[in-house]
Amino acid sequence: MQTVPGQVSRLILGCGNFGGIGSAPDFFGQGESEDEAFAIMDAAWSIGIRDFDTADAYGGGRSETWIGRWRARTGNEPTLTTKVFHSVEGDPNDRGLARERILRQIGGSLARLGVDQVDMYLIHEPDPHTPIEETLDALEEVVRAGKVRAAGASNVDVAWLEQAGGRVDLVQNSYSLLDRELDDVVVYCAEHGIRFTPFSPLAGGWLAGKYRRHQAPPPGSRMAMRPEPYLHLDDEAVYKGLDRLEAAAKNRGIDMPTLAIAWLLTDPRIKAVVVGPRRPEHLEPARAALDVQLSPEERDELASLFP
Repeated sequence: MQTVPGQVSRLILGCGNFGGIGSAPDFFGQGESEDEAFAIMDAAWSIGIRDFDTADAYGGGRSETWIGRWRARTGNEPTLTTKVFHSVEGDPNDRGLARERILRQIGGSLARLGVDQVDMYLIHEPDPHTPIEETLDALEEVVRAGKVRAAGASNVDVAWLEQAGGRVDLVQNSYSLLDRELDDVVVYCAEHGIRFTPFSPLAGGWLAGKYRRHQAPPPGSRMAMRPEPYLHLDDEAVYKGLDRLEAAAKNRGIDMPTLAIAWLLTDPRIKAVVVGPRRPEHLEPARAALDVQLSPEERDELASLFP
């Protein structure tokens, strides 16, 4: 992999598999090991990625801890985004976005990351049990305290954003060729000057061609370990779309994941894309996608492959 000048700022390293599979307590201690996480961070840094994305509960705190150790070992200082909602210990009674909990959790994140301030602090999902005003006031409180540079939200819809009334600077939702249900959020963010940075650009490996008709998912894959969010994709219409996407990629001399990520990067509404490689070599499609140019008409044609 070679450094791509300039545009690599449009890629964000997602660290959700460090020491687990996201925030799911059943998988704490699984996912990538510390050595594997270090190798991924080394590879990302070597090609110019300077933004790392994590959450306090990823891997039961392992993701933040390992990023902190990597920073200390290498002296590198990436821009850091972390999130709050789920329990770091896996306690179902310790979750949500109440003021006192946000004030407590940011302290744990800063300690694990080994920093005095994170650049972006996101709610990981809305909390139906806490008034949105209380949550937003708490986020502004940690900003004023200098512990957070700016605040944002993940996994939110337009209704939540309208309630927030412009008090977040960034939105991070799942969005890809196979996940356009919340396209209205992308539109809303563009119209209101809110940065939008999608995660899961390959829909859990589906847009990488990882899953095939009538074949068991590869060991260790999302469909093998945590299939629930993607079960609806096990459908013949999706497989036909994937066949057409693979053909379209071959016609351009690239692979499927490169084309799928390029579809996002060539959308002017999208400021950067969060990529979560399981191995260092998995960064290559994202790097290569920076060089792919797609016209609006070509983007529409690709989107039509998945009605």
